[in-house]
Amino acid sequence: MTEEGDKYLIWLLGKEVIRFSKATPNAEKHRTNHVLRSRLNTKQGVVTLNKTSQGKHIFLDYTEFFPSSMFDGDQMLDLMKEAVSRSGAREVHAHVENFDGSVSPPGFAAAVLIDESHVSAHCYSDRGLLAIDAFTCGTTDPETIISQLKDALSKCCPTLVLMQEKCVERFLLPEV
Repeated sequence: MTEEGDKYLIWLLGKEVIRFSKATPNAEKHRTNHVLRSRLNTKQGVVTLNKTSQGKHIFLDYTEFFPSSMFDGDQMLDLMKEAVSRSGAREVHAHVENFDGSVSPPGFAAAVLIDESHVSAHCYSDRGLLAIDAFTCGTTDPETIISQLKDALSKCCPTLVLMQEKCVERFLLPEV
């Protein structure tokens, strides 16, 4: 920083926003204050920044997931890899663990790591529960992956019930 009382520097979440000196006219300081306030939201005394995001995370929660006995984590992983491939994202690694119920509850956990983040699925097959998420922080929209998975799953398991679908913005950045 500079000598105290000589220059003023406003920092907002670690990013330099506006710089002005002691000699800066009051009108400019007033405009500066107005600009800063217009970039902030205040609600019930809480100040939050207007923000943009660098990523999107979509969550799905299903019940009644009772596909044919031939469907296991390996088939789910194949569906996920195909959806990733069609989305244009680059697969980095893929893995599945099928659980027979001897150590963990029966079902599976599957994950496809992509250069922009991941796609995962977790199933409790004895209870008919399936959770899926897709998170990307680059140019791939996870909605393209999710919509392909939803279509494929509805064909292999017509009894499937979508209980919740939620999209959350990730890597939030202040608009400055």
